[in-house]
Amino acid sequence: MARLLCALAAAVLLGAGVRGKTVTGLLRSDAARETRGQFISSFMYQGDGGLLVCRLDNSALATEKESILLLYKDTDPDLDTLSCSERLARAHFTIPLSQEEHNQTIPRQSSPTAWQALYADRYTCQESAVIPSHPDLSFTVLLLNADAAGNPLEHFSAEEAGLHSFYFLLLLAFFIACCIYIKPLHQALRKGGPMHTVFKVLTTALALQGGSALCKYIHLARYSRDGIGIPLMGSLAEFWDMVSQVSMLYMLLSLCMGWTLSRGRKPQSRPLQWEHSPASTAVAVGGVVTHGVLLLWELYLESEREHHSYHAGLSLAGILLLVLRVGLAVLLASVLYQIISTERSTLKRDFYLSFAKGCFLWFLCHPVLVLTAVIFNEHQREKVVTIGVILCQSISMVILYQLFLSRSLYWEVSSLSSVSLPLTMSRTNQRGRY
Repeated sequence: MARLLCALAAAVLLGAGVRGKTVTGLLRSDAARETRGQFISSFMYQGDGGLLVCRLDNSALATEKESILLLYKDTDPDLDTLSCSERLARAHFTIPLSQEEHNQTIPRQSSPTAWQALYADRYTCQESAVIPSHPDLSFTVLLLNADAAGNPLEHFSAEEAGLHSFYFLLLLAFFIACCIYIKPLHQALRKGGPMHTVFKVLTTALALQGGSALCKYIHLARYSRDGIGIPLMGSLAEFWDMVSQVSMLYMLLSLCMGWTLSRGRKPQSRPLQWEHSPASTAVAVGGVVTHGVLLLWELYLESEREHHSYHAGLSLAGILLLVLRVGLAVLLASVLYQIISTERSTLKRDFYLSFAKGCFLWFLCHPVLVLTAVIFNEHQREKVVTIGVILCQSISMVILYQLFLSRSLYWEVSSLSSVSLPLTMSRTNQRGRY
């Protein structure tokens, strides 16, 4: 497991850069010819006050090469089928790059609309012409929406607007919950007991999710000011979120499979706890490895789409990940049904039913939200899925915490007579207090 997590960290931190809306690079004639216009960036403008700013380091060379910046509405399905000259002529705006700085105002958008910027010059459509050995042009492009005051200062594209505030509120909720529950949770972890491993995994997963939210907030806070952010923080946020999901998946599979496979041979006096067996371990590790590989694959594919979240489920890897989660939910449903249907104790049945609610919420929230997001506008879908998945998985963890930390239910189901469990009510010296 440790080697798998190290591999995940290396892949995410080294391969999943996040490009912002302040774009810097080189304008190359050969790249523009090869792709019939060198792609610069895309951005979803909304309302009034949209602005594109292009700055060059060598305007004289740009004038000599007859360099131009082309702006297209990203709604033309025939753009890639046109010839080179037709493609350039189809641009909604053509900006001659003859000065060190060019400002292009985007007209009012009645609804959020994606635009893309391409670079071309005199050699782009002349396939037989020899490209002189000029140096490449260095450029900086700023893509801006209007802020609340109507000034073009907002680096967030329309599909990203609001995420910064969401992560702030999420961090605030984590902080308040931590202040309220840190003491009883610390006491439960310190006392140990049969469910000590579950508490540790839940706490680790929740802490990783909080760390992911913090890294994402820091990245977006910088991104709102300069359009670049801190790519390392963005990558760390995605990595911590993946590790949190992998930890939760391993715990849920291990618990369910362990309980089922050990029921026939476990003495009734033993508390309900994390049961290890070769079969349960194999199922848990297999599910975790498959889940981790699909998460990495999806993250790699979505990183090339420029600032998309892997929660969106737009790629083949995302679809396979959704299918895997539905399949695992069906597996857990069958396992829990076998346990509940043969369980005579009402308290234990209630325990398993509450556990099932937490499991199904964690597994099925992502597929359900992806299907539900279809009814929303395009610029809202990714935010609906991202925010919904984070909230649902956090609520699922809270449900499991309440289940295992419940004084009465946890004491009755887990041990019935043990005095070593956290938050137990059966200690002799405290019996009078209850």
